[in-house]
Amino acid sequence: MKTLWIAPLLLVGCVEQELDVGAEAGAVLFQANCASCHGTDARGMGELGRQLSIMPPDLTVLAANNGGAFPRDYVLGVIDGFDRRPHFSDAMPEFGAGDMGPTIIVEEDGLGTPIPARLLALATYLETIQE
Repeated sequence: MKTLWIAPLLLVGCVEQELDVGAEAGAVLFQANCASCHGTDARGMGELGRQLSIMPPDLTVLAANNGGAFPRDYVLGVIDGFDRRPHFSDAMPEFGAGDMGPTIIVEEDGLGTPIPARLLALATYLETIQE
Protein backbone atom coordinates (compact mmCIF):
# COMPACT_ATOMS: atom_id res chain seq x y z
CA MET A 1 0.00 0.00 0.00
CA LYS A 2 2.84 2.39 0.75
CA THR A 3 4.11 2.01 -2.79
CA LEU A 4 0.91 3.50 -4.15
CA TRP A 5 1.45 6.64 -2.10
CA ILE A 6 5.17 6.94 -2.78
CA ALA A 7 5.01 6.43 -6.55
CA PRO A 8 2.75 9.43 -7.26
CA LEU A 9 4.96 11.63 -5.10
CA LEU A 10 8.07 10.53 -6.96
CA LEU A 11 6.45 11.22 -10.31
CA VAL A 12 5.64 14.79 -9.28
CA GLY A 13 9.36 15.42 -8.81
CA CYS A 14 10.10 14.08 -12.30
CA VAL A 15 7.81 16.44 -14.19
CA GLU A 16 9.91 18.63 -16.44
CA GLN A 17 9.56 22.35 -15.82
CA GLU A 18 9.11 24.83 -18.63
CA LEU A 19 12.22 27.02 -18.73
CA ASP A 20 11.80 30.70 -19.55
CA VAL A 21 14.28 31.68 -22.24
CA GLY A 22 12.29 34.70 -23.44
CA ALA A 23 13.39 38.30 -23.74
CA GLU A 24 11.58 39.32 -20.54
CA ALA A 25 13.53 36.78 -18.48
CA GLY A 26 16.71 37.89 -20.24
CA ALA A 27 15.99 41.55 -19.45
CA VAL A 28 15.73 40.75 -15.74
CA LEU A 29 19.01 38.82 -15.88
CA PHE A 30 20.67 41.64 -17.82
CA GLN A 31 19.66 44.27 -15.28
CA ALA A 32 20.88 42.09 -12.40
CA ASN A 33 24.17 40.95 -13.94
CA CYS A 34 25.22 43.22 -16.81
CA ALA A 35 23.77 46.72 -16.41
CA SER A 36 26.35 47.90 -13.88
CA CYS A 37 28.98 47.82 -16.64
CA HIS A 38 26.99 47.89 -19.89
CA GLY A 39 24.37 50.37 -18.63
CA THR A 40 20.66 49.86 -18.13
CA ASP A 41 20.21 50.66 -21.84
CA ALA A 42 23.07 48.27 -22.84
CA ARG A 43 25.03 51.07 -24.54
CA GLY A 44 28.19 50.54 -22.47
CA MET A 45 27.90 53.42 -20.05
CA GLY A 46 27.12 51.71 -16.77
CA GLU A 47 28.38 53.10 -13.49
CA LEU A 48 31.15 50.50 -13.17
CA GLY A 49 31.80 50.46 -16.91
CA ARG A 50 32.89 54.09 -16.90
CA GLN A 51 35.66 53.20 -14.45
CA LEU A 52 37.22 50.45 -16.59
CA SER A 53 40.30 50.96 -18.76
CA ILE A 54 38.49 49.21 -21.64
CA MET A 55 34.96 50.52 -22.02
CA PRO A 56 32.22 47.88 -22.27
CA PRO A 57 30.78 47.73 -25.78
CA ASP A 58 27.44 49.08 -26.91
CA LEU A 59 25.40 45.89 -27.06
CA THR A 60 22.61 47.46 -29.12
CA VAL A 61 24.75 47.46 -32.29
CA LEU A 62 25.93 43.85 -32.33
CA ALA A 63 23.80 43.03 -35.37
CA ALA A 64 24.73 46.25 -37.17
CA ASN A 65 28.41 45.44 -36.64
CA ASN A 66 27.80 41.95 -38.05
CA GLY A 67 26.25 42.84 -41.39
CA GLY A 68 22.73 43.10 -39.96
CA ALA A 69 22.60 39.57 -38.52
CA PHE A 70 22.57 39.07 -34.78
CA PRO A 71 25.67 36.97 -33.90
CA ARG A 72 23.93 34.68 -31.43
CA ASP A 73 26.64 32.03 -31.18
CA TYR A 74 29.33 34.67 -30.64
CA VAL A 75 27.22 36.36 -27.96
CA LEU A 76 26.61 33.02 -26.22
CA GLY A 77 30.35 32.34 -26.25
CA VAL A 78 31.25 35.74 -24.83
CA ILE A 79 28.71 35.63 -22.01
CA ASP A 80 29.66 32.06 -21.17
CA GLY A 81 33.36 32.97 -21.16
CA PHE A 82 34.29 30.53 -23.90
CA ASP A 83 35.10 33.26 -26.43
CA ARG A 84 37.66 35.69 -25.03
CA ARG A 85 39.17 38.26 -27.34
CA PRO A 86 42.26 40.37 -26.52
CA HIS A 87 40.22 43.59 -26.65
CA PHE A 88 37.94 42.43 -23.83
CA SER A 89 38.37 43.81 -20.37
CA ASP A 90 39.34 41.34 -17.67
CA ALA A 91 36.35 42.74 -15.78
CA MET A 92 33.99 40.74 -18.01
CA PRO A 93 33.00 37.74 -15.86
CA GLU A 94 32.97 34.21 -17.22
CA PHE A 95 29.35 33.49 -16.42
CA GLY A 96 29.73 29.90 -17.57
CA ALA A 97 32.05 29.27 -14.62
CA GLY A 98 29.07 29.82 -12.33
CA ASP A 99 25.63 28.31 -12.22
CA MET A 100 23.76 29.21 -15.38
CA GLY A 101 20.96 26.88 -14.36
CA PRO A 102 19.38 23.99 -16.21
CA THR A 103 20.07 23.48 -19.89
CA ILE A 104 17.76 23.11 -22.83
CA ILE A 105 18.50 21.47 -26.15
CA VAL A 106 18.50 23.89 -29.08
CA GLU A 107 18.22 22.10 -32.41
CA GLU A 108 19.73 23.50 -35.58
CA ASP A 109 20.41 21.60 -38.78
CA GLY A 110 19.38 18.36 -37.08
CA LEU A 111 21.91 18.74 -34.27
CA GLY A 112 20.98 19.39 -30.66
CA THR A 113 23.17 21.65 -28.53
CA PRO A 114 22.64 21.96 -24.76
CA ILE A 115 22.57 25.63 -23.75
CA PRO A 116 21.93 26.92 -20.23
CA ALA A 117 18.48 28.51 -20.12
CA ARG A 118 19.71 31.74 -18.49
CA LEU A 119 22.42 32.13 -21.11
CA LEU A 120 19.91 31.72 -23.91
CA ALA A 121 17.51 34.17 -22.23
CA LEU A 122 20.25 36.83 -22.10
CA ALA A 123 21.06 36.33 -25.78
CA THR A 124 17.36 36.46 -26.66
CA TYR A 125 17.01 39.76 -24.82
CA LEU A 126 20.09 41.24 -26.50
CA GLU A 127 18.71 40.26 -29.90
CA THR A 128 15.50 42.19 -29.19
CA ILE A 129 17.33 45.45 -28.41
CA GLN A 130 19.33 45.65 -31.63
CA GLU A 131 19.08 48.89 -33.61
